[in-house]
Amino acid sequence: MQITTIYIITTKLLVTLTNLNTEELITLCKSKNQSAQLEIYNRYYKAMYNTSIRIVKDSFEAEDIMQDAFLQAFTKLKTLKDDSTFGAWLKRIVVNKSIHHYRQLIKKNETSIDDVLYKIEESTYESEQDHNYNNLKANQVLDTMKTLKDNYRIVLTLNLIEGYDYEEIGEILNISYQNTRTMVSRAKMSLRQKLNQVARI
Repeated sequence: MQITTIYIITTKLLVTLTNLNTEELITLCKSKNQSAQLEIYNRYYKAMYNTSIRIVKDSFEAEDIMQDAFLQAFTKLKTLKDDSTFGAWLKRIVVNKSIHHYRQLIKKNETSIDDVLYKIEESTYESEQDHNYNNLKANQVLDTMKTLKDNYRIVLTLNLIEGYDYEEIGEILNISYQNTRTMVSRAKMSLRQKLNQVARI
């Protein structure tokens, strides 16, 4: 009887939590409410995993990064000034951890980060004309992005999928605004070329 009562109470609590908005859940999380933390995790884990795997290209690493990001977020939750921005704040943590992992991998392989990111201080920007790829499915575009060089794939992931602007990308990658704009431009050009090849098939 006692077990049944606990189960009913727990079930009602979980149902109640699913009806709360993010700001209300974050308030509970700041009080270390584990049920609220679980609800937040359930709402965001898939999107955060997808964000990470697009950068690190490894499911196990992406899983670890996502778990670490949630742990850091819940630990530092009181530093979040506006609860309504939790999603963007969490995503930034995931992106930073994913980029850090990428940099560590480069360091391990003894490859210069400058060479990988193709820093270019002065460059003429190619015209970024909009192309219509309505005949291509979104999955085809994402699959094609995976075939790009890592630096191109990462900047396009941050720009086109995660929605970061040039300034934010430059801050994340620790490169100048000009370098960021040049890299994104070249990455888009490379993507267009590959998509044109796909469209012809």
